[in-house]
Amino acid sequence: MIFGGSLWVVCTVAAAAGQTLRNAMQHSLIGTVGTAGATHVRFLYGLPFACVFLAVVAALGGVRDPQMGPAFWAWLVLGALTQVLATAMMLVLMQQRSFVVSTAYIKTEPVQIALYGFVFLGDRLGLQATVGVLVATAGVVLMSWKKVPAAAGGAEPAPSPWRAALLGIATGSMFSMSVVGYRGAVLALGDDPFYGRATLALVLALVLQVVLLSLYLRLREPGRLTALVRAWKPSLLAGFLGASASQCWFLAFSLQTAAAVRTVGLVEVVFAALISRRVFAQRSGWREWAGIGMVVAGVALLLAGTF
Repeated sequence: MIFGGSLWVVCTVAAAAGQTLRNAMQHSLIGTVGTAGATHVRFLYGLPFACVFLAVVAALGGVRDPQMGPAFWAWLVLGALTQVLATAMMLVLMQQRSFVVSTAYIKTEPVQIALYGFVFLGDRLGLQATVGVLVATAGVVLMSWKKVPAAAGGAEPAPSPWRAALLGIATGSMFSMSVVGYRGAVLALGDDPFYGRATLALVLALVLQVVLLSLYLRLREPGRLTALVRAWKPSLLAGFLGASASQCWFLAFSLQTAAAVRTVGLVEVVFAALISRRVFAQRSGWREWAGIGMVVAGVALLLAGTF
């Protein structure tokens, strides 16, 4: 029952809105705490809020007998590690391209999920789905097809638009793997209520991510942790937005297939356009807007062809 019920739709839209705001907050923190520090914000400051969510869910009887076997941990580790890598790649991308275009590149993720299904599961694409892949790919090419300005006075050349495009697609690939990992982890937890399984998986994933990133920063960039503590005010808001968005994503994935959730999640491209214009005062040209439209249309065609 692909579209049974509407709660997952509400969760997905709320997740997309919260994630867009969190991305904007992280983007604004790069200058203060660096890329690695801004990546860590969503996990370090999100964990306390996620623990509060878990306490509420447990009090409501949502955590009864979770089955945390090897399969669960394997899926959780896959989701947690690829999400950390994807978040760092996303912030690097946002430094090279505008906020709205960066989000559009990453939104090739649903296309990649469908392609992974073909490669690893043998799922064949129909004609409509194939057209969707071609349209979405053409949209990404259109957005990146810009002449790179020549460097002046010995300055470093501007970043290649193709490099940004490839980085964006790779970022979407990492997010795709994290989605697969998290949905697998939630399903492997057993028969507890969906909200209990989703929240428990979220908290454990955040614990793993906080430990790993804190160790990395302590060893490689020790000053970043201090900078993160000093920037607690904007970081706290980013953490709350991140935890809330993640909670909604996990709830949606516990109720519905990843493909269906990501289809509705494409509203994030619209949210990103509004953030880009209002917050960052960035303007997109006709190629970028047309490309974004083609990406959205292509992904919609592809997913419609798979149901």
